[in-house]
Amino acid sequence: MTYTEPSEQPVPTSHGEVRVRLYPAQSPTGVALVWAHGGGFAYGDLDMPEADWVARSLAERGIAVASVDYALSPEIDRFDPQPTSDKSAIRFPVASEQLSDVFEWFATHPDVLGASSLSLGGASAGGNLATGAALRLVDQGRPAPATLLLAYPVEHAVLPEPSSHLAALAVDLPPEARFLPDQVRVMNLNYVGDEALLGERYAFPAGHDVAGLPPTFILNSDADDLRSSSEAFAADLTRAAVDVLVVREPGTIHGHLNTPEHPGAVRSIERMAAWLRAEALLGL
Repeated sequence: MTYTEPSEQPVPTSHGEVRVRLYPAQSPTGVALVWAHGGGFAYGDLDMPEADWVARSLAERGIAVASVDYALSPEIDRFDPQPTSDKSAIRFPVASEQLSDVFEWFATHPDVLGASSLSLGGASAGGNLATGAALRLVDQGRPAPATLLLAYPVEHAVLPEPSSHLAALAVDLPPEARFLPDQVRVMNLNYVGDEALLGERYAFPAGHDVAGLPPTFILNSDADDLRSSSEAFAADLTRAAVDVLVVREPGTIHGHLNTPEHPGAVRSIERMAAWLRAEALLGL
């Protein structure tokens, strides 16, 4: 089958029109994914590998993808933070609500992606946004995702203590590959803009009631400080009787879907595609 290049679809939301890039499935399976890239809530775009390469790779495996260009918070350097005091800057809940609205739009316009099963997912900060968006959709009785696909998400306002195994893996990473608790807190505060909002359930779902979320797949990087968040969040899901599968990709660091040349990234794509297809069949 000839590959169809992606096109762009503007989608209306409660926070203005959002640009979405559509990747039609080759040999369609009836499965589609609304996807949010990572970037610490303040960086990233539709051209980064975690958005474009991931979407193209899933489309090649029969899964249509809608990649969302959500609004970003102010840029910040987690190594030398200078938080902006600009009250007009984009903060929570803008990106989170945009993602909920975009998902609902595709759920109510199924012909656009040509799919009978629509999932929601994201990587890193995008995984956080996907989780909060899914909770909002479930709580409000709106169209909800068939499944939730999370790649190395940050779900906590304050990073949990790592296991001794994880701490030993991460200690030898270069500084640019680390996500230390103080750095993560600065990043998260920059996203919400107010200390009080760090406890908001849709902003940082971990530690809150997550009952009602759909079956969830969590893909972790191996040597990744943020793995302590996704592992603890997986326990939250289990306690809430949400079906969850957690996979760790050996030999990878945080953001490994941004390195298509790494064999771990390709393995992860295969895992993601296989899980989405299998869950869709179970849901028929």
